[in-house]
Amino acid sequence: MAAADTILGHPHFCVVTVLLIFRVCQSTANGGFSAKLIHRDSPNSPFYNHYKTPSKLKRPIFYQTSAQSQVRPDNGQYLMKLSIGNPQFDVYGIADTGSDLLWTQCAPCDGCYKQINPKFDPKQSSTYSDLSCDAQECKAIGTGTCSPQHTCSYSYAYGGGALTQGVLAKETITITSTSGEANSLKNIVFGCGHNNTGGFNENEMGIVGLGGGSLSLVSQLGPLVGGKKLSFCLVPFHTDPSVESNISFGEGSEVSGDGVVSTPLVSKEDKTPYFVTVEGISVGDKLVPFSSSGKVSKGNMFMDTGTPPTLLPQDFYDRLVAEVKNQIPMAPIENDPSLGTQLCYNSKTNLEGPLLTVHFEGADVKLTPTQTFISPRDEVFCFSAQNVTSDGGIYGNFFQSNFLIGYDLEKMVASFKPTDCTKE
Repeated sequence: MAAADTILGHPHFCVVTVLLIFRVCQSTANGGFSAKLIHRDSPNSPFYNHYKTPSKLKRPIFYQTSAQSQVRPDNGQYLMKLSIGNPQFDVYGIADTGSDLLWTQCAPCDGCYKQINPKFDPKQSSTYSDLSCDAQECKAIGTGTCSPQHTCSYSYAYGGGALTQGVLAKETITITSTSGEANSLKNIVFGCGHNNTGGFNENEMGIVGLGGGSLSLVSQLGPLVGGKKLSFCLVPFHTDPSVESNISFGEGSEVSGDGVVSTPLVSKEDKTPYFVTVEGISVGDKLVPFSSSGKVSKGNMFMDTGTPPTLLPQDFYDRLVAEVKNQIPMAPIENDPSLGTQLCYNSKTNLEGPLLTVHFEGADVKLTPTQTFISPRDEVFCFSAQNVTSDGGIYGNFFQSNFLIGYDLEKMVASFKPTDCTKE
């Protein structure tokens, strides 16, 4: 999910593909911060149905050197749990590397979408404080305005029409380590949303922005956990929701060992997205260049856990799909309105090939049909990339599954390590 002012001119790229969406979850550990991604149908989820399953920021002295917790899938998304305020109030938000703002629905909330859980009431928290419109963070969000009460009102837009509006504030956030130790972090900036609209479902209480900007949770926690770093391992789509994988923050979250490849993160004016350079994709041994002209712009794509499909410029997509079709010895599904223009095949099991290799700058990442073909319904498998009309693209979470992926915002590198995330 990309914030409205990011690449492609597409606010918060909430693209609807094969009936998929995305979220994240919570936690912290000795030495850093961590989040736990919980499938909403998991018995550990608050939404589990037992009868039906399916100025500079002021920070406390809190030094950790690593942080890790569990993540669980949720229909192409992941849930992340945080506790805010005093007394603690649990929030389950969408974990999103394509945006920065941490926000939750707050009472009163006449302009809000329906959610199952109660909304956070700032009047009930002894640690809540509104930010003034003179605060540095109010200027940093870019859309901050001054209310009659001299507090910072914000408006933050996403693609697909999603929008949150409310008051920018500071709160104590409590995160729980994998050892069970709770750590309370004071003065974390978040949005208390009083008017929120878009394609949210009733289980989602907001969004946890994990991008590279100054207000993201990654940046706010960086000094507390040994650096602005994070890594995660996402299980493939349709993995049993009881299967957990990991997400880590800070020192100790580095991706290392055999099989690791790395590509530079490209710095642009917009610091939120994790921009990378994709030079082309090979289908089997056949290279399909990103650009027909052979010229590739640095940072032509960004990586986003909040967008399930990989989104490619029309010309590149057309050439890639043509080669994929050429190497699959069966006819694709035609004239099925429910599938739109997606490349899909009838098959009782996932396709055996072809294998794709994404050629990042300095790094080749090999993908199997587990990442490149997704089943929207029984006995149908669809290519997990789609086309967009822009010159750049988004590397979605389907392609990212079964890799330990790390971002080091100090060294400005993204790293990939092939991993069976179901065993992490």
